[in-house]
Amino acid sequence: MKNIKDMIVVVRGGGDIATGSIQKLYRTGFKVLILEIDRPSAIRRKVAFCEAVYDNVVEVENIVCRRCSCMDEIEKCWSENEIPLAVDPDGEYIDLMKPDAVIDAILAKKNMGTKIKMAPIVIGLGPGFDAGVNCHIAIETMRGHNLGRLIFKGPTMKNTGVPGIIKGIGKERVIYSPIAGIIKNIKDIGDIVAKDEVLATIDDVPVRATISGVLRGIIRDGYEVSEKFKIADIDPRIEEQQNCYTISDKARAVGGATLEAVLYLINNLSKE
Repeated sequence: MKNIKDMIVVVRGGGDIATGSIQKLYRTGFKVLILEIDRPSAIRRKVAFCEAVYDNVVEVENIVCRRCSCMDEIEKCWSENEIPLAVDPDGEYIDLMKPDAVIDAILAKKNMGTKIKMAPIVIGLGPGFDAGVNCHIAIETMRGHNLGRLIFKGPTMKNTGVPGIIKGIGKERVIYSPIAGIIKNIKDIGDIVAKDEVLATIDDVPVRATISGVLRGIIRDGYEVSEKFKIADIDPRIEEQQNCYTISDKARAVGGATLEAVLYLINNLSKE
């Protein structure tokens, strides 16, 4: 069996939930490569490695992620203990590199093309995955008792479209675009906002805070959104302002489950 430090894990998606899994895999010693689309739409941008698509280099909890455009740059990142990210929505690097594991952490509420034969270990996070069909292990991402549960046979729960409850507040804390257009941010992540305060405009149409609290996340300034697109998230707990800059409890739970799944399958493969 290979040493973990020689094993390549490709993670499809670099949003805030994916970042929790990427952190665990990186800290354990795997060579992690993130594959992203060319216009990721993370809300919790301060804790999402996908922001390297725009900024070239980002840092989350003292881990550096760098955008790369070729194998030499990817190898250089690994040699310098950084995480490489490539824009590759179709997974061409998977065919090229033949990784030991593929993690689908896109969380698109459906499978975006991940197949069980992509690697010896294939793990799918959230809705759209069916263990034994399109992945070896599926991981439940729905908040509640089963969050982070490993599913060895069968599907994860279907997406309900209802955000998790924080301090008794659910759907009211998530803000969607009233129209299609270009967003211009007025407030930034970490700002304390009051209900009805203007957070941004979309083609001069104001986007107002639905509740008072901390602006936990807001999509990038200048992003072109469609109507009813998720663009912001408010945390009613003002005392939790610093949480805007650290990986969330949900991302850590899912990340721990991802690492468990990878190690479980490595252990089983070594016995074959």
